[in-house]
Amino acid sequence: MESLLFLTHRIPYPPNKGDKIRSFHLLEYLSQHYQIHLATFIDLADDWQYCDKVHHYCTTTWFGKLTPSLAKLQSLVGFINGQPLSLPYYYRPALARWIKQTCKTYTIQRVLVYSSVMAQYVMKHPHCVVDFVDVDSDKWRQYSATQSWPMRSIYHREAIRLAQFEQQVATQCAASIFVSEPEAALFRQQLNDSETAKRVYTLCNGVDTAFFAPDTKRMSPFIGQAARIVFTGAMDYWANIEGVTWFAHHIFPAVRETHPDAEFIIVGMNPTPEVYRLAEHSGIHVTGAVSDIRPYLQYAKLVVVPLRIARGIQNKVLEAMAMARPVVTTPQALEGIPAKVNREVYCAGDASTFIRAVRHLLTNENNNITVQARQFVEREFNWKHSLPTILSLLESN
Repeated sequence: MESLLFLTHRIPYPPNKGDKIRSFHLLEYLSQHYQIHLATFIDLADDWQYCDKVHHYCTTTWFGKLTPSLAKLQSLVGFINGQPLSLPYYYRPALARWIKQTCKTYTIQRVLVYSSVMAQYVMKHPHCVVDFVDVDSDKWRQYSATQSWPMRSIYHREAIRLAQFEQQVATQCAASIFVSEPEAALFRQQLNDSETAKRVYTLCNGVDTAFFAPDTKRMSPFIGQAARIVFTGAMDYWANIEGVTWFAHHIFPAVRETHPDAEFIIVGMNPTPEVYRLAEHSGIHVTGAVSDIRPYLQYAKLVVVPLRIARGIQNKVLEAMAMARPVVTTPQALEGIPAKVNREVYCAGDASTFIRAVRHLLTNENNNITVQARQFVEREFNWKHSLPTILSLLESN
């Protein structure tokens, strides 16, 4: 088989959060068609145990330790040389040397970059496909709007510099991929070159609906019969923190006025002190990391995704729908998911609408929407349908 260089900013295993889910499925699929030469960073100590698992799909691998505190210091170089801070954050001379030697030894003809920041290593390669996933620069723009000085200024600078770099990458690479058509359309609008815009494509995420499926044999993680409102996500991620904080302060108290037995369960790894403090409020619980989120989804009365900052596809929405649970989400978190509102999912753009939707679902059983939610995911978000796109782009370029 032909060799493929695959660069990703974070180890693609375990597939338990958004970026890892997508990168793992790409790795698993492409390993059936290429000899993979994978380079990736590891930023969590627990993830080192998965190196052998990842290497199973590859011919050669390079794993680099990324210590976030040190990487943040290194990123300050960007203030000196005018780069976006994200580039020096992920740049290591040892990786650059490994890539150069690997390309020479194995005569690498095709490259897949996962996350635009990794494109800095292969900008001159003629057959490079870049999976941007979403428009990261716009995420920084959204962050800046919520911050006060000096972070507002730093995030605003990052949005501008990263947008410039993203356009440079798109101009030089053979194809640019995004996780949804709205995300791809946003990026095309930002490009100054119509020819480059023609090389922007969509590759939607999928959901393993055999894994994310209700099971009557699955035990409940809860004690008692309270009405559980569940949120799932990595709880050291700023957008998730902001979302659950907003829900806890502006929505949940009003819900408890009419449903005093309601509980808000925040499920996810690495909760920050800010997240743990939410559990000081009556009815709010923070689980931390769990081995399996499916029991929490299955036995939830409903699932909420109150994200006000979001880009790309929110897997947490799709996974809850696949588990046949009613979902209340914001328009931002629903972007790129063409579900029918009030038939397959509930959407609330402000606190009062969110409160009404949650109260309605706590009061009324709606088995029809849960069935239709799962059928929607089975129909629209299938890895078997989406993954051939990446092979087609790699082969045609």
